[in-house]
Amino acid sequence: MDIGSSNSPILVETLNLDDVRRSIKYHPSIWGEYFLAYASTEISAVEEEELQKQKQVMRNVLTQTPDDSSHKLELIDAIQRLGVGYHFKEEIDISLRCMNDTYLDCSSKDNDIRAIALRFRLLRQQGYYVSCDVFNKFIDNEGNFKESLVKNVAGMLELYEAAHFRIRGEEILDKALEFSASRLESLRPRIMSSSLFALVNEALKFPILKNLTRFGARKFISIYQEDESHNKILLNFAKLDFNLVQKIHQKELSDLTRWWKDLDFKNKLPFVRDRMVECYFWALGIYFEPQYNIARKILSKVIVLASSIDDIYDVYGTLDELQLFTHAIQRWDKCALEQLPPYMKICYKALLDVYAEMEELDDVLYRVNRAKEEMQNLVEAYFEEAKWLYNNHIPTIEEYMNVAVTSSGYIMVAATSLVGMENLVAKEDFDWVAREAVIVRASAIIARLMDDMAGHGFEKKISAVECYMTQYGASQEEAFDELKKQVSKAWKDINQECLIPTVVSVPILMRILNSARVIHLLYSDGDGYTKTNTMIEDLIRSVLIEPTTI
Repeated sequence: MDIGSSNSPILVETLNLDDVRRSIKYHPSIWGEYFLAYASTEISAVEEEELQKQKQVMRNVLTQTPDDSSHKLELIDAIQRLGVGYHFKEEIDISLRCMNDTYLDCSSKDNDIRAIALRFRLLRQQGYYVSCDVFNKFIDNEGNFKESLVKNVAGMLELYEAAHFRIRGEEILDKALEFSASRLESLRPRIMSSSLFALVNEALKFPILKNLTRFGARKFISIYQEDESHNKILLNFAKLDFNLVQKIHQKELSDLTRWWKDLDFKNKLPFVRDRMVECYFWALGIYFEPQYNIARKILSKVIVLASSIDDIYDVYGTLDELQLFTHAIQRWDKCALEQLPPYMKICYKALLDVYAEMEELDDVLYRVNRAKEEMQNLVEAYFEEAKWLYNNHIPTIEEYMNVAVTSSGYIMVAATSLVGMENLVAKEDFDWVAREAVIVRASAIIARLMDDMAGHGFEKKISAVECYMTQYGASQEEAFDELKKQVSKAWKDINQECLIPTVVSVPILMRILNSARVIHLLYSDGDGYTKTNTMIEDLIRSVLIEPTTI
């Protein structure tokens, strides 16, 4: 059926309206109007001057450290993990380019697992395809990693972090990840160094590849300052930068909180999730750097509206109402308001207003139009899933994924994240997203499957778990095992697509990679978006409320 053009009702079994408007109740926002207090947050000229002064000192330290030294490896790693790598992109790129040129020579001479794994990871992070054969020297005669490596906990940790950057076919890195993860888990209670224990603890939950820059930086600042060998200049600069950037984020979130309060979805649409803060955090994970303030504002508003629309389709709308709403969004015309029930008019008008604002903030019209098209595709996918539910149809896993990759919202997020990035984005980049490029599809698969596993048993909707269990007569555990394998393959595809030569520019690839990282953080331990009174509350506090102590 052509969703966009059909006006006829869909015939299903007659249902009681109370059954249609399902009984899921989401807890209210845990933040309320808290962030309105940051409306006047500003960075003073004195603070900005001090930041620039310390930045120059740190640049001198970085450029004067020899590229062929282990100290340079550790310095670059610390800079990136402390969240200030964006200040020194050019200097870091020059150094890593030199390290790439001498990679095989250095790795062949080095027998330190920590140094070899760190060099491998830093270069893979930078997009260089460096060989994983450098780890062969640590394999025993039976094809396993040598148990003697366990004595070097720091080396095991670096091996673990490096192995996450594997691509398909790199069996030695598959072995490295399994070996290092299991050994670190068993070693953890016996680690005497408090800073090393903290690093291992965090890595087992959030490895560097899957961690957000700001959250990772906040954690690493606390750990790094406990390390007696830390660079004091770097630590002070990282703390100052974290606090000043936090002020920028607080002001942005204050403005968004006021906009959300004025919409008053909390009272007008009480069945939707009230998650403005979490949606801003989502956008912040995709780009935290100050220069992306317009893009963050746009994406935050679109994500919170997409979440509300998702709840209309999943929780509240009747099938006839949902058909009207789907048709209205395909028309994208204020005249369509008159056809909608009152509650839908509220959401529809807010959606049109946000995209009109988007056109004012980014005056390159094709960008907004392409973002709009992906929102329309998303809503079509929501409607297809609603029809499955109302008709008690459980699709095959293949049929489900054909729709669910779009309904994950991540193709829409990918396109929308490019709006507001100005001259960094070209028309061809939107074409690349629309074709469901490998990395875009991989991030959407991660989003859909992790969401489905986290929500299984709680959400009253068809999921990949249910489809797989029904199609193959599998248990829940067997379904989870298979879906986790698919998530793992998707991460390998993301790693592959980030290697030079890349199809699109690095800033665009980073938006997609960061989107996948957000999902890992929010859904690795249950549904941290829907049920935000979990560890996500502490995470948001650490990034958006609590400054570092200087």
